[in-house]
Amino acid sequence: MTGTSGPAAATGAAPHDAGAAIGVLVVDDDFMVARVHRAFVGRVEPFRVVGVAGTGEEALAAVGELRPDLVLLDLYLPDVFGLDVIPRLRAAGHDCDVMVISAAREADAVRGAVRHGVVDYLLKPFEFEDLRVRLERYAVQRGRLLGTVVRSQADVDRVLAAAAPAAAVPALPKGMSVETAELVERTLRAADDTLSASECAALTGVSRVSARRYLEYFHTVGSADVSLRYGVAGRPERRYRFRERPVGLGTAGAAPGGRPPGR
Repeated sequence: MTGTSGPAAATGAAPHDAGAAIGVLVVDDDFMVARVHRAFVGRVEPFRVVGVAGTGEEALAAVGELRPDLVLLDLYLPDVFGLDVIPRLRAAGHDCDVMVISAAREADAVRGAVRHGVVDYLLKPFEFEDLRVRLERYAVQRGRLLGTVVRSQADVDRVLAAAAPAAAVPALPKGMSVETAELVERTLRAADDTLSASECAALTGVSRVSARRYLEYFHTVGSADVSLRYGVAGRPERRYRFRERPVGLGTAGAAPGGRPPGR
């Protein structure tokens, strides 16, 4: 596309140059929602928005012109259903990744997204933290894939594991939020040693009772190991360590809470 009529001209963005930055195309027919999504992406390194499209046809044209690394794709577009855009991208030879951001909660939509190989599925409405976690996870997975040298079956297995979308987990128990669960998960992952509920509470800012509840949840679903530390007197202290396996919080299996943007 040339001139001033295409999606790139509308957003003032230039085609994405290869390098450290991860170029993102935002696709949403609501320009206010798209503006918020663009602002959210701009707050996460190393991502930068290279363009915005409001329809499926605009998205196809923008990918051809701007060559983004990642497309944030709404499903309820005015001209086509969002998932129908993905096979057209592949047929045109584009290998950009796609992350669905939509209010579509139907199981068929989620299954269709998985079949089309999306890297994640985020339900509207959501908050910045919900998107930030997913973008950072994508950046890590992408870096592993780009840096992989295949010398053996073990290397192949690592590539496949890194490329696999996060596994859905059962919905969180009533009264627990995805945002707090992800906060506790990140804290547990980052710990050099085991954590007690009191230590986790101090690091996250949540109450000790809440920290204990989330830590026990992770233990129940197999994402954390528990050990007992015996003191001089009293009950032994329960200590938690993150088990190195993908948790997949906040994916299609667990609808995130929060407030707009989105419809």
